[in-house]
Amino acid sequence: MNDNQEPIKTDSEVPSNPETMDDKGFSGKLWEQLSGIGADWQSLILVPILAVISALVIGAFIIAISTVDLLELWGESPGEAFTETFRTIGEAYAGLFEGSFGSVGAISETLTAATPLILAGLAVAIGFRAGLFNIGAEGQMLIGGMSALMVGFSFDGLPIVIHLPLAIIAGIIGGAVWGGFPGWLRAKTGAHEVITTIMLNWIAIRLVDWALKTPFIQAEGRTDPISKSVLESARLPKLFGAQYRVHAGIILALLVAWFAYWLLFKSTIGYEFRAVGYNPDGARYAGISVTRAYVLVMAFAGAMAGIAGANQVIGVLHRGSPGFSASIGFDAIALALLGRSHPFGVVLAGLLFGALRAGGLKMQAASSVGIDLVTIVQALIIVFIAAPALIRAVFRVKAGKGAEQLTKGWSA
Repeated sequence: MNDNQEPIKTDSEVPSNPETMDDKGFSGKLWEQLSGIGADWQSLILVPILAVISALVIGAFIIAISTVDLLELWGESPGEAFTETFRTIGEAYAGLFEGSFGSVGAISETLTAATPLILAGLAVAIGFRAGLFNIGAEGQMLIGGMSALMVGFSFDGLPIVIHLPLAIIAGIIGGAVWGGFPGWLRAKTGAHEVITTIMLNWIAIRLVDWALKTPFIQAEGRTDPISKSVLESARLPKLFGAQYRVHAGIILALLVAWFAYWLLFKSTIGYEFRAVGYNPDGARYAGISVTRAYVLVMAFAGAMAGIAGANQVIGVLHRGSPGFSASIGFDAIALALLGRSHPFGVVLAGLLFGALRAGGLKMQAASSVGIDLVTIVQALIIVFIAAPALIRAVFRVKAGKGAEQLTKGWSA
């Protein structure tokens, strides 16, 4: 052994003091492996949960002050008003929970509502990771849905194992083309994707309105813009039987979420996406094609939104009509923010928003609270998610390493 070489330590000589380990420790390394990013679990899990709780608390306050009968009762009998207020709040939230998870039918409605939200949320989240604001998920859903629709009512006689995948692939291609175009414009001309995707949303809306009245698509004998029905061989199969609406689309959404996770955090191209999102100039200096990354990430985003549109057509409605996307593409922005631009977070956010949508009607029936409260709660959640420092200050949550910012750009 040379004098300059240090002796090799045996296992017994290796210090076991935790202070000699790196700052992350075992749990930090495990979390980083699971999440694919270096942020702490408080920022990614605890803060969103506290944001939801805060929104529900403020929602309860809004219930109390927005019910005229309760306000009048406070002036006549404060004690009775206190009891009645808590009873009303309890009935409202109990109805919300019952309508979301209280039965097989409620769970079916929650999953049905959550499926397109998850897919569209992924379309926005993957753009955020690359520093792009894909506000065009609505238009990508419409074009993807119309592509799947045309394949869905054509090719009569095909077995479901061929026809259904063809319809889904058509939705993927339609959405990818509609999403990739603004990515190409951003890369080649510098046109901001917010402007181009907003304009493409309106083009898609009017294009669908026109297409639904063409003889090839419009249902026979109809004068209103209603399309032909999707053939049985192109419909997503039901999961809980014909009496429930939930279908195989939820499985497809979870598979797409897993693919998005693998793409972003386990593949070379996903690393390039995140590098471009963090610092485009640095990525370009490192040899990454920013032009290619912008086009591909928007094409992938459009493909996911296209699957969401196909889900609505071949899984829920089984036909096309004006506005069949139900503005889910715009709600997807909130989903991506709540999920912190992480695929698994988007899945949880989609389930939450699906539960709010499914339970809203039951809440309205169980109490005197209007369904608009659900929209208020959703908006409050987004407000708190957008201001994580406020949640940390209120609940005294310390920010760990990596909590300041997940990525550069829109995903922060």
